[in-house]
Amino acid sequence: MAEIQDPNQNQLNIELSEEIAEGVYSNLAIITHSNAEFVVDFIRVMPGVPKAKVKSRIILTPQHAKRLLRAMSDNIKKYEQAHGTIEEDESYPGMPLNFGTPTAQA
Repeated sequence: MAEIQDPNQNQLNIELSEEIAEGVYSNLAIITHSNAEFVVDFIRVMPGVPKAKVKSRIILTPQHAKRLLRAMSDNIKKYEQAHGTIEEDESYPGMPLNFGTPTAQA
């Protein structure tokens, strides 16, 4: 006899607080990694201000980092199909970044 699976059985209920729903603006991401994790620091750089703070840090396993890469790529393709090509400014951020860690940015 075949089992009928409840369609709600594999659903994940995700809660989003009002504070988190507001989001945090970032215009720079610094990515570093070890053999066990990827660390993505989201930073807000303001024009004319020589100092910037990390606004959020996300730590991912290598597997989750790869899934995020695929999801971002898929979403960028869908965005560009709907709104046109996203133009990249190769000169941004236009400043040397030295945090004493391996150079990596996105």
